[in-house]
Amino acid sequence: MEQPHFQTHEVFNQPPPPGPFDLWKDDAALREAVAREGGSAFSAALSGYGALAGDALLQLADAAHRDRPRLQAFDAYGRRVDRVAFSAAYHEVMGTAIAHGVAGLSWARPQPGAHVARAALSYLHYQAEPGSSCPLTMTHAAVPVLRQAPALREWAAKACAFEYDGRDLPMAQKRGVTLGMGMTEKQGGSDVRANTTRATPLQAEGEYALVGHKWFFSAPMSDGFLVLAQAPGGLTCFLLPRWRPDGTKNALRLLRLKDKLGDWSNASSEVEFEGAWAYRVGSEGRGVPTILEMVMLTRLDCMLGSAGLMRMALRQALHHARHRRAFGKRLLDQPLMRRVLADLVLESEAATALALRVAGAVDRASTDAREAALARIATASGKYWICKRAPAFVNEAQECLGGLGYIEETLLPRLVRQAPLNSIWEGCGNIQCLDVLRALAREPETGAALRAQWQAAAGRDAHFDAALQSGLAMLEAGCDEAGARAFVERLALLLQGAILLDAQHPLARDWCAARLGPGRASTYGSLPGVVDADAALARVTGPD
Repeated sequence: MEQPHFQTHEVFNQPPPPGPFDLWKDDAALREAVAREGGSAFSAALSGYGALAGDALLQLADAAHRDRPRLQAFDAYGRRVDRVAFSAAYHEVMGTAIAHGVAGLSWARPQPGAHVARAALSYLHYQAEPGSSCPLTMTHAAVPVLRQAPALREWAAKACAFEYDGRDLPMAQKRGVTLGMGMTEKQGGSDVRANTTRATPLQAEGEYALVGHKWFFSAPMSDGFLVLAQAPGGLTCFLLPRWRPDGTKNALRLLRLKDKLGDWSNASSEVEFEGAWAYRVGSEGRGVPTILEMVMLTRLDCMLGSAGLMRMALRQALHHARHRRAFGKRLLDQPLMRRVLADLVLESEAATALALRVAGAVDRASTDAREAALARIATASGKYWICKRAPAFVNEAQECLGGLGYIEETLLPRLVRQAPLNSIWEGCGNIQCLDVLRALAREPETGAALRAQWQAAAGRDAHFDAALQSGLAMLEAGCDEAGARAFVERLALLLQGAILLDAQHPLARDWCAARLGPGRASTYGSLPGVVDADAALARVTGPD
């Protein structure tokens, strides 16, 4: 007998599922920034990865987030193994990223523009699967530190390899390796000089036994970790591998995985070292300066990640606004919604321009002292500002979807959970502000580089010129710790404006009116009337 139908309504006025996206083709700001900063030779590789990240990797990310990492402290027979189990999707994401150079391109192909291209790859990857960006960026950033120790050249070479090998084996048996980091301890947090983990020299030169703990131990499935510990000569940097050189498991004990707000596809852990074998990198007592080279690069990736996250959130909001109707019009045609979306476009494009400008400075730092100084000051100020802007940005994009943006089947809740991470990771906002003050006080060339970047854009926009004069006065007067946040925010805004104006970006003057002019407001969408929302939205293309 035919069953009756109980159809109650027709589904209409709902957007189709978003994607696939071409994350390179539909991002004019990224393409232009890569060209400006000297990365055009890598455009074909970036184009291919942009299409892959916006489609296949985005689908794998769903599975990687649903099937979270699991701690396997023991095997079935009671033997200590200290492993982390990941989904097959996660391993596929990692393999794809490493094969395309997200971790190793800068070092494997050391030519002009390589750091810019690797930065663009990181920006693209973060939009698809941000959790895996943690081990990818640390592997990338560890290479110059490892290269300081001749005995660790094989580690550095395998960290650069376009080969992912997720097996838990000694380094000598693997085609490629990944690196993690352990600096934070319970009593210290960002104050790493308060670390209590002890490093006792062994008989062989450069070898030590470590006893202590790490409160946040990133990417614990990695093959090796750069850690800080107190040696007889003071705080020192070490490479601590999962396996000793003799092929036995190292005394690294995983206590638990952190139950985190977001970043679910990636594992973070607490660990103890029970006489773990480690090799010294750099001199005793020089741990902080040694590892800072790594931290400078990971902070750049925090900027890139937040900028990428903004771009993906903007894509989701635009897709919804194109297809959803309210009060007789598409959301995209409603005046107030257009102002909100236009403001998000301005923020996203400025974030991308600043992050890629820093990548360009890093690329040229070895041959250009001014670029090296700019990279030093712009990394800290840029990380502070872009990473602070990301959570409110993503929440505004979520609001564009209404209640649908609060539902886990959409991407927005994952982006909302991810957005605060980069402002905390690798030094929270206060640490970045203190770093800016320290750089300006101890390295006067950083202030000179900042002034030069600002002044190159003078005379092109009245709002910028007015802000420039007050900014130069602030820089000349200096700042104490209490006022550091307002000070660094102003430095970063002027840097963004200068970059946009110097690049003759089509939205530069609108951005200056919105962020530096007298009509600046504190919420997205409260744009001054002079800002052309149509011009901003015309910059954003998509697959629909």
